[in-house]
Amino acid sequence: MKLLPLLCLLPGLAVAALGATAPAAVPAIPDPRHLANGWPIPSEGYADQPYIVQTDDGAWLCAITTGTGVEGATGQHVVSMRSQDQGRTWAPAVDIEPANGPEASYVVLLKIPGGRVYAFYNHNTDRVPEVKREDKGAYKRVDSLGHYVFKFSDDHGRSWSSQRYEVPIREFATDRANIYGGSLRFFWNVGRPLLLPDAALGVIHKVGAMGNGFFAQSEGAFWRSRNILTERDPAKIAFETLPDGDVGLRTPTGGGRVAEEQSVVALSDGSLYCVYRTVDGWPACAYSRDGGHTWTAPAYAAYSPGGPRIKHPRAANFVWKTGNGKFLYWFHNHGGAVIAQMQADTTGRSGNPYDDRNPAWLIAGVESDGPGGKVIHWSQPEIALYDDDPFIRMSYPDLVEQGGKFFLTETQKNIGRVHELPAALVDGLFNQFDNRSVATAQRALNLVTKAALKPEVPMPALPALHTRDTRRPDHGDRDMRAGFSLDFTVQLDALTPGQILLDNRTATGRGLHVVTTAAGTLRLVLNDGREESAWECDRGALAAGKTHHVVITVDGGPKIITFVVDGVLHDGGAERQFGWGRFSPTLRSANGAPTLQIAPSIRALRVYTRALRTSEAVGNYRAGLPATAAVAK
Repeated sequence: MKLLPLLCLLPGLAVAALGATAPAAVPAIPDPRHLANGWPIPSEGYADQPYIVQTDDGAWLCAITTGTGVEGATGQHVVSMRSQDQGRTWAPAVDIEPANGPEASYVVLLKIPGGRVYAFYNHNTDRVPEVKREDKGAYKRVDSLGHYVFKFSDDHGRSWSSQRYEVPIREFATDRANIYGGSLRFFWNVGRPLLLPDAALGVIHKVGAMGNGFFAQSEGAFWRSRNILTERDPAKIAFETLPDGDVGLRTPTGGGRVAEEQSVVALSDGSLYCVYRTVDGWPACAYSRDGGHTWTAPAYAAYSPGGPRIKHPRAANFVWKTGNGKFLYWFHNHGGAVIAQMQADTTGRSGNPYDDRNPAWLIAGVESDGPGGKVIHWSQPEIALYDDDPFIRMSYPDLVEQGGKFFLTETQKNIGRVHELPAALVDGLFNQFDNRSVATAQRALNLVTKAALKPEVPMPALPALHTRDTRRPDHGDRDMRAGFSLDFTVQLDALTPGQILLDNRTATGRGLHVVTTAAGTLRLVLNDGREESAWECDRGALAAGKTHHVVITVDGGPKIITFVVDGVLHDGGAERQFGWGRFSPTLRSANGAPTLQIAPSIRALRVYTRALRTSEAVGNYRAGLPATAAVAK
């Protein structure tokens, strides 16, 4: 997780004192996906990994890593707090470890049958003052080493055991190969422990070397305990370290040295699925069919086995199993450092691999039969959360499901929040595989017959994106958080650049148009008479002579343009770090001439005066397929 000190966010003011109750946030922005609409989680300033379990007395119990300094500073420790109203307010925090003790960090919670809650975390018990780098020098950060320990609570998190207990983690080759020969081990933990029918399973991210990027080499291991489910004496709890052998989950053959922050779920046949971050541009994943003892060869995570890869930077990417037997997966939907390095500017600089964690995206997963057992197929992505500041880095989420509602926690390292997910977004993801219906809400133009498709038609008025607010004394700006979608079917005889498919521009250029490019793509251009924004689809998505279904969405919440072509949301492929692009937050509108020019290559057209969700765009595409057509998952 954990970044170089100079990369950490500067300490901000605490959301609320840990001895006080944080007030529920008043929705300030008309978009439930905006971070500001979340309910703050109290902290001392630094706030990391706000993870939640539901206790047997009906409360939410949240554990966080906190402190008054930046990430990794002296005084970092772990606390818990309770909420009786689904995260809107919190009782005063309780120390699991005090701020004046050795560094205690990166706590995760496990509730077992009977109600006991365990808190697992790493603890600098030996007060190691610094760690050597593999490339000379040393780090003063000592929050990712030492001993892996736990405490427990038998009163639903109101208090914690005075004694801590150590989890014995077996030495691996990567430990023996570190600069200390294994006498000092580096590790941390962000993954939620998993409660299985006959055991509990947790993850450990072993670090073989500290250096470039802070963690220069890492791999995933697991602890498993059977008697933790029933044993009341914590000193008698037995743990084993998995996988068998002395090598953990690493990157696929040819990949980088970083393989960390493993997240694991159980499938219906007892298999385990684990996904984790790399610096290769894609997360890695593996399946275990024997409870974690052995794993399939690591592969880069894909939307379906052998299908297009999921793109993700060096950031947490977590998977959760939901009550309906399906899955939700948090990631950031771009290629991270690998593509950024390919596109480095003339000075040789490239992006920080920890950057671009805004927005956060969700996909839904369903089980399918594979050659060795159940496997997961994933939907197309939706934006779940965003902030207006693109440099904000939200991460380390948790998912809470209660009463038919879904909640996400996240942190930007100086404030954590709870967010209730819109029901339509979650339902759309879960039902995306079977959705073959056309969205009708705010469909302002519906030209789906040859007779209706004329070279020129009246253009519906598109919503204003950015306007003057006459309610303000200074008559300043107002972000409308509005958007629109263009949904059309097109067949191009050739991919000749400069073909204008849709055009409502005035003589001065105000309005929008969709045009083919020299790269064989479609490009949307928006102009309000004062400024212009544009984005285009991925290369290779269009073929001459073939009919394609295209949905271009201008989403005025996060100010993002997306392309969904033939039911697939574009992610940039091998050529671009991003397949989705930002447009100017001060672009006023895309309204132009009162008429819309339509090229003969357009075979059907719908215009929506709102931003379609990805799931709706996929449904519009699949609605055009015969009911018996095979659906690629």
